[in-house]
Amino acid sequence: MRAVDLLIIAVFLVGMPLLGILIGGRQKSANDYFVGDGKIKWWVACLSVVSAETSTLTVLSVPTVAYLGAFTYLQLAIGYIIGRIVVAFVLLPRYVAGNMTTAYNFLGKRFGPGLQGTASVTFLLTRLLADGVRLFATAIPIKVVLDAYGVDAAYWQIVAVLGVAMVVYTFFGGVRAVVWVDAIQMLWYVVGGVAVIVVLSGKLPDGWFGAAVDAGKTQLLDFGSAPVSNAYAFITAVLGGAVLSMASHGADQLIVQRLMACNDVRASQKALIASGVVVFLQFALFLFIGTMLWSFYKGLDPVSELGLAANDELFATFIVTELPSGLSGFVIAGILAAALSSSLGALASSTVTDVYQRISKRKLSDADLLRQGRIWTVVWAGALVVFASMFTTTKNPIVETALAITGYTYGALLGAFLLGLLFRRARQSDAIVAFVTTVAVMAFVILGLKFSAQTGAFLGVDFGKPDPGLVAAPDKAVALAFPWYTPIGVLITLVVGGLLALRRRSPEETAPVPERAPAA
Repeated sequence: MRAVDLLIIAVFLVGMPLLGILIGGRQKSANDYFVGDGKIKWWVACLSVVSAETSTLTVLSVPTVAYLGAFTYLQLAIGYIIGRIVVAFVLLPRYVAGNMTTAYNFLGKRFGPGLQGTASVTFLLTRLLADGVRLFATAIPIKVVLDAYGVDAAYWQIVAVLGVAMVVYTFFGGVRAVVWVDAIQMLWYVVGGVAVIVVLSGKLPDGWFGAAVDAGKTQLLDFGSAPVSNAYAFITAVLGGAVLSMASHGADQLIVQRLMACNDVRASQKALIASGVVVFLQFALFLFIGTMLWSFYKGLDPVSELGLAANDELFATFIVTELPSGLSGFVIAGILAAALSSSLGALASSTVTDVYQRISKRKLSDADLLRQGRIWTVVWAGALVVFASMFTTTKNPIVETALAITGYTYGALLGAFLLGLLFRRARQSDAIVAFVTTVAVMAFVILGLKFSAQTGAFLGVDFGKPDPGLVAAPDKAVALAFPWYTPIGVLITLVVGGLLALRRRSPEETAPVPERAPAA
C-alpha cells in the first residue's frame, strides 16, 4: 500500500457520509425519515438492496470459494431469484399498498401487537449480532493497511470511526441518504471488481481459461454431492436459497425498508426481482475473479503453500501486493463500501414503530416519531460499535456464531408471515408459541445434529467438537448444510402454528388485539 492508496480510502470514508447528507436533504416527517415518502426510484432501491445484503466477508470470501472449488455457489443465486419473485407478488403488495412503515406492521394487523413486538425484537437482536460482526470485519483490512504503515490502531478505534461514518448520513439524511449511498457504494465495489479482472487478464498465460475448464473450475450445477451436508448440492442450494431469500427479503426489515421506499407496489416489485439478477451477476463476477486467481497462483493451497493465515486472505493479499498504486486503494475502498451499508435506519424504524410506539402511554405526534427515530439511530449506532469492539481477534469463535444467527430466526420470522396468510384460524397465541418453538428447535438442529460430510448420513447429536471416532477418515462429521436452516424453521412454524389453529372453531376467532396507536 502506498500513500495515494491511503488518501483514496480516507476520502471515501469522509466523502460518503457528506454525500449522504447532501442527497438526503432536510427530513420533514417521520414517514420521510423512515421510508423516504415513497419517492425512491426502483433502480436505486434495487442497487441499495444488493449493497445491503453484501458484506466485506462476501466480497473477500466468494473468490476463495471459486479458487478452492468451482462455480456451484451460483446455484444459491438461482434460488435467490426464485425466492424474490415469490416475495414480490405475495408479501410486497401487502406492505406497500398497506401503507406500512415496517414489515412487522403486517403481523400486528393480522395477529396483534404481541407478535409484532416479538418479531421486531427478534429482528433487532439478530441485526445487532450480524451487523456487529459485519462492522468488525470491515475494520480488519483497515488495520492491515495501518499496520503496514506502522500506525498502531486498535480494532475498537477503527470500529468507532466506521460507526461515526454510518451514523452521520443516516441521522441527517434518513432512508433517502441510506439508499442513495448504498447504490453508489455498490457501483464502487463492482467497478473495483471489474478493474481487478482487467489487471489479472494481463498477468495470466494464454489458454488459462481452457485449463480451468479442464480442471472442473467452471462447474455450475452439482447433482452428485450429499444434499444434507453439502451447501452447494443442487437441491440444497436452489430450494434452500429460495426460502432463505424469501425470509431475508420478505421478513427482514433491513431489506423491506428499502423496498417500501419505492414509489408504488410495481416499483418495489421491479426493484426486488432485479436485485436477484444483479446479485447473480455480482456473484459470477467475484467467482470469476477466484478462478483467475487460481490460475495466477497455480492452484497452490493458500495456507500451506502460499503462507497465508487463512484462505479468505487470498483476494485481499492480491489486492495489496499485485495491484498498481491508486487502484489498490480504490478496490480496498470498494471492499469497505460493501460493508458500510447502514442498517441503522431499519433498526430505528422498527424500534420506534413496532416497540416504542406500542408501549408509549400517549399518542405520538409526527414530530415525536421523527425525534425518536433520530435518537434511536444514535442509540443503535452506539450499540453496534460497542458490540463490534468486543472482538479483539479475527479468530474469535463468536464471529462464526453471530454470522449464523439468521439460521436460528429467519425460519420463525418467515413462518409467522406465512402462518397468517395460510391459516385463517391462527391466533396471536398460536403464532407466538410456534415462533418460540421454532427458534428453540433450530438451535438444537444447528448446534447439535451431526452428519457425514461425504454421504449425508445422520451420525448423532453432539454439541461439542465431533468425536474423532464418530466417522472414519477421510470423512468428517459436519452440521446440517446451512441452506436448510430456513426451510426447516418455516416448516416447524407452520406445523406447530397450524396444529394449534385447528383448535379454533372459525376464522372469526382470529381478530387481532386493537392497536393502541396508529402506525406512522
